[in-house]
Amino acid sequence: MFIPEHYRRLKRGPQVMLPKDIGLVITYSGVGKNSVCVDAGAGSGWLAISLARICKDVTSYETREDFIKIAEGNARREGLDNLHIVNRDIKRGIKEKDVDLVTLDMPESDKVVGKAHRALRPGGHIFGYLPHMEQVKAFVAALNRYGFSDIVVLESILRDMLVREEGMRPSTKGVWHTGYLVFAQKG
Repeated sequence: MFIPEHYRRLKRGPQVMLPKDIGLVITYSGVGKNSVCVDAGAGSGWLAISLARICKDVTSYETREDFIKIAEGNARREGLDNLHIVNRDIKRGIKEKDVDLVTLDMPESDKVVGKAHRALRPGGHIFGYLPHMEQVKAFVAALNRYGFSDIVVLESILRDMLVREEGMRPSTKGVWHTGYLVFAQKG
């Protein structure tokens, strides 16, 4: 699969969210130059960096020191001074208020939905990146409990195409399931 050059510059440690999914996060949430975002599960920082490239301010929570070092190095490599990676467990609370987007790429994301609800501005969005259907069910149940609306669950599958003189067909390579994407809006 093709990875754009600006992602190839970044160091990878833990599994990263791929551009095919990041694009959907940006599109479905509607974030832009005036947006303030909170991200949790920084990992290598690919999602947080992508958000910081277009948003006013991004704070990314991460509990693992080794991941923090990778994400901070990637943010420095990209020259982003609007991305703040903090060593804090988001399950203990979100300090930021009136944020436009909360993204959760972490185990037990459903346990953070209430805290995200309190941190979001009215009309703000929450996003969960979840590898298993059971996690999606728990996350959606929590979204419903806290009164989120416009809940959408997607799976993004990308297939490379093989283009040759004799014909075009889907390649046998591609990125199939990476995770379920769950979007919702605070009323």
